[in-house]
Amino acid sequence: MKISQVLQRLEPSATMAMAARAKELKAAGHRVLDFSLGEPDFATPEHICQAAIQAMKDGHTHYTQASGIPQLKQAIVRHYRQRHGLDYDPQQVVVSNGAKHALHNVLTALLDPGDEVIIPAPYWVSYSELVKLASGVPRIVPTQEAQGFKLTPEELRRAIGPCARVLLLCSPSNPTGTMYTREELGQLAEVVLEHDLVVVADEIYEHLVYPGWEFVSFPTVHPELVERTVLINGVSKTYAMTGWRIGWSISPPEVARAIAALQSQETSNPCSISQYAALAALEGPQECVQEMLRQFTQRRNLVLEHIRRWPGVSCPEMAGAFYAFFNIRQYLGRRYEGQLIENSQQWCLALLERHHVATVMGSAFGAEGYVRLSYAAGLEELQEGLERIEAFLQSAE
Repeated sequence: MKISQVLQRLEPSATMAMAARAKELKAAGHRVLDFSLGEPDFATPEHICQAAIQAMKDGHTHYTQASGIPQLKQAIVRHYRQRHGLDYDPQQVVVSNGAKHALHNVLTALLDPGDEVIIPAPYWVSYSELVKLASGVPRIVPTQEAQGFKLTPEELRRAIGPCARVLLLCSPSNPTGTMYTREELGQLAEVVLEHDLVVVADEIYEHLVYPGWEFVSFPTVHPELVERTVLINGVSKTYAMTGWRIGWSISPPEVARAIAALQSQETSNPCSISQYAALAALEGPQECVQEMLRQFTQRRNLVLEHIRRWPGVSCPEMAGAFYAFFNIRQYLGRRYEGQLIENSQQWCLALLERHHVATVMGSAFGAEGYVRLSYAAGLEELQEGLERIEAFLQSAE
């Protein structure tokens, strides 16, 4: 059978590919340390699981409204009002099957064929492919490590052409862990307003921000941004609920109506039971979030401590999320046990095959010469993995 051209051009997820190979090695009996996936290693908190069980007992096992149950949408609106001072109507919220689905819906609703989406690189691997699936054109803009891999107003201005429609921002960032300050977002906002861009702000790591840093939601930096910003968020990272598949978008009313109509044809609705679990996550005790953040902070500090000891390797300080994005350029073009390794993909594959540590090549994120390490793993596992990586670096000739 003939496969459509759009899917023939689709690149598979590099993070999923590395995780699959790691599982193969595990199945073969190797002790593999997998730092490839962006998934918290914690169990979903018990009160959230109990809410799901109760939802089933209460008979909430049928179709819901396409855009989500009213109670969850109201809870999301309360969150943004209380935390950010943003006043949305529940009708502006569409609950979807994860933040990735929410992002797909938004891009499908906003883009016509040929519309450009400006994406600062490094970027999450799915961004460019989701743009292509929506008939858009990814306009990848490289950023600099010296600037924390953050887009500058000058870089944004240079990227804006006649087909530019959307700016896609992720803060805190996957894959770098860096985060824009209020001042930096304000400078980008001036360019956005000047050129009439729509902003899609991926804020999925909003609650995973380390001490000394402040999260700023993009539409709060200028009053005119609320009408031209679509927010993407969800419960996957904050509450260790990746498998529950609940995310959401908040957008201007006409966009939200279009997204809801699209979702009604795609999936009917997000999982009813997961929606009640997400409601319990947002409305229930938040001590679990603080405990997870405390442990992530310890892991972050351990990872930074090790990376900074590796000669010739650099890494921007992580303000949020749970990723380290380190520079291995000085270790490319060298031989490892006789094998010449010239790029980050070869480097990551060799590290996995020889030392059984799974990471993801920077080229998958639009930044050749770098490696992403997810430190959503226990301290002992991280310690062992970091020592294996150091041994691999030391083997370079």
